[in-house]
Amino acid sequence: MGVEPSMPIYVIIRLRGTVGVPHDVEYTLRLLRLVKKYHCAIYPATPAIKGMLEKVKDWVTWGEIDCETLVQLLKARGKIHGNKPLTDDYVKKVLGLESIEALAKSVIEGKVLFHKLEDYGIKPVFRLHPPKKGFKGSIKKPYKDGGELGYRGKDIIDLLKRMM
Repeated sequence: MGVEPSMPIYVIIRLRGTVGVPHDVEYTLRLLRLVKKYHCAIYPATPAIKGMLEKVKDWVTWGEIDCETLVQLLKARGKIHGNKPLTDDYVKKVLGLESIEALAKSVIEGKVLFHKLEDYGIKPVFRLHPPKKGFKGSIKKPYKDGGELGYRGKDIIDLLKRMM
């Protein structure tokens, strides 16, 4: 059910809204489950996902997530069907893992694909707040040019913590 263990796990956050988005980009964002502004999803860095990210690079930002941050994200923003929070008890009962920490470790190691957990009642999308203290740059420019969009590597963790 997993991917190769050496493959990084991307956290992808949609930063721009829904108005004026070309149809093909909107379709790709829908495939990534990023339907609204400030939605966030977790995927392994497969060639297919990288191609999709190249297509939507002007609407999203992404980077690699570590286990500690993933645990915080799951505890703060993880939801199950019925819009209830994700708990250790639910993870233990449904997935057979000891805790949310064990689930995060399995996702990082590639043993569990987070977006496939929808079958177990866990929502594959996180709804985030706008970042505390705002964005550092424009949400219309790439990250490397002083903006906020596109690939940002490990720097995504800082943005993610301000949005939880």
